[in-house]
Amino acid sequence: MSKVEGTTSRTRLDRGRGALGPALELVHTGRAPTRAVLTAELGVTRATAGAVAAELEALGLISVDARPGAAAGSQGRPSHRLDVAEDGPVVLAAQVHADGFRAALVGLGGRIVATAPGCETIDADPAKVLGSVVEAGADLLRDTGRRCVGAGLAVPSAVAEPEGLALNPLHLAWPAGAAVQEIFADRVRAAGIAGPAFAGNDVNLAALAEHRHGAGRGARDLLCVATGHRGVGGALVLDGRLHTGSSGLALEVGHLTVNPEGRPCHCGSRGCLDVEADPLAFLTAAGRDPGPEVSLLQQANDLIRDHYTDPAIRTAAETLIDRLGMGLAGLVNILNPDRVILGGLHRTLLDADPDRLRAVVADRSLWGRSGSVPILACTLDHNSLVGAAELAWQPVLDDPLGSLT
Repeated sequence: MSKVEGTTSRTRLDRGRGALGPALELVHTGRAPTRAVLTAELGVTRATAGAVAAELEALGLISVDARPGAAAGSQGRPSHRLDVAEDGPVVLAAQVHADGFRAALVGLGGRIVATAPGCETIDADPAKVLGSVVEAGADLLRDTGRRCVGAGLAVPSAVAEPEGLALNPLHLAWPAGAAVQEIFADRVRAAGIAGPAFAGNDVNLAALAEHRHGAGRGARDLLCVATGHRGVGGALVLDGRLHTGSSGLALEVGHLTVNPEGRPCHCGSRGCLDVEADPLAFLTAAGRDPGPEVSLLQQANDLIRDHYTDPAIRTAAETLIDRLGMGLAGLVNILNPDRVILGGLHRTLLDADPDRLRAVVADRSLWGRSGSVPILACTLDHNSLVGAAELAWQPVLDDPLGSLT
């Protein structure tokens, strides 16, 4: 390369440094599968896009296919294909819920590289639990030899920002206001794991993951409602960004009243979604005593999938569908999302009787009557884990060069 060519290349790269983060996010979310698409999305020259892609490849974040094949029937020179690097860095993702915890290593693109066997007991001391889940993650890093650039934690509680306090971990027996982000970060540092550590609400993080990599891709205003192992949570993505409110406490949808004469709720009210549309509510309505062998979520899912023709099971499911539909209709009236996605047991209920749920929402929603709102199932396995990883990847997406060098 001549001196002039070298100077020109450096100039292009200097111009493209500010585009490194946006370019990485486009590849990370699958919106730039080729260099031609990257060029168009960034609004830069082909040469600058090439320099940006080369820099991201040099950082070990993406791969550039130098020998792309032309698609059948296409004309012109085929563009280089872009993908996240298969052997690139990872982040440690952790999730804690009422029936256990799980640790995983997650790469760019929301790809789960490795997971540790889930633990099925949760201590009342958050420090013990978070120490155990970080230890499981550290074992995965040793086994795989991957470089770690951060860590993220998902918990079934509203998490106050920026302190990272779990304000209402009702189903964990943890103290209200537990400093989960600080405890998690301390355990991450003690394990010798590099990078910053973050914590967030599990349904918020599921929504973030689904918006970037799953059923919510392409939505501008996305509403996610889910019930995992206990209770009901909600999350909202507005204009492509997770809406957490002024201090991280937005969308506590579990405490919408859907049955005024219903079950007492932990919040002090009665008939909230939290206690009317979760796995325990279903098992109770179906006349089944929960067993200790597997989680409540798995027991409820198995009953619906395997025994839906049983009149008692079907009636219990229809009751939950009606309660859920009432709650969704109220949220649709207020928020006017362009898509609703459902996770956990709610996804199973949607699969079992999609017409009934959509009819309830349409009948009780102004927007449902004037124009149907798509109601879809979440598509990612372990979406809260993937969302926890998104928290840890965000500093790299914001500044790849500064975060990794």
